[in-house]
Amino acid sequence: MTASASLWGPARAPGLDLHSRLLYRDGLMLILDKPHGVPVHKGPKGGRPGEINLEQFFDQLMFGLPRPPALAHRLDKDTSGCLVLGRHRKALEKLALLFKQGKVGKTYWAVVEGEPAADEGAIDLPLGRLDETRGWWMKVDPAGQQSRTNWRVLGRGTDPDTRLPIAWLAMEPVTGRTHQLRVHSQAMGWPILGDPIYGTAPREGGTPLHLHSRAIVVPISKNKEPVAATAPVPGHMRERLLACGWDGVEALPPSSAPITN
Repeated sequence: MTASASLWGPARAPGLDLHSRLLYRDGLMLILDKPHGVPVHKGPKGGRPGEINLEQFFDQLMFGLPRPPALAHRLDKDTSGCLVLGRHRKALEKLALLFKQGKVGKTYWAVVEGEPAADEGAIDLPLGRLDETRGWWMKVDPAGQQSRTNWRVLGRGTDPDTRLPIAWLAMEPVTGRTHQLRVHSQAMGWPILGDPIYGTAPREGGTPLHLHSRAIVVPISKNKEPVAATAPVPGHMRERLLACGWDGVEALPPSSAPITN
């Protein structure tokens, strides 16, 4: 099953129309195109005053069920793209197991600073918490959790603003650690463009993070083809992807899975 969507603009405040960002829907799960800059939930500290989060708007997505859907996994606030929701408890349990077992295929597009020496590779570096005062900030830690990322260069170019080399990567996290792609990229010497924690971007007012959950494949049903969805490139990444050779055309394969209850 495949699903895709056309290009959409940035999130609208103070509310979000999640219907327009729906990539896939069936009786078990939904796949949304998460906008850049919006947290998926308010977090343990309650979020910033007045800041919206996706969970606030999940009641738009009940589609006849008695309760709104819930997050099956998470994306960072500044990461855009494919986000999976479970529509009820049993679906969430099944999805949680698929993610835990590494059976969900995830492909991210990233623009990184610098030039990877090779055209593809794998990063095997364990990750652990930076320290207790930094929340979920992570670091490479020999005593940390095993973490593996496969990556491939899709294009190379020059940043239109800085005139420094950049590269367009497809990144596939085999494990799903917090900030994994961001820390692994930093450790390789080519941080993700716009990263204010692990890269060179300022904390406020800089280039947005160039990390996008481009595609996801979920084998939710044993007797059916896996559900596959593709999220369109967000506006803030287009210029640098084009500079790296992207043709600017969004692939729109015909969906074999109509959006239904």
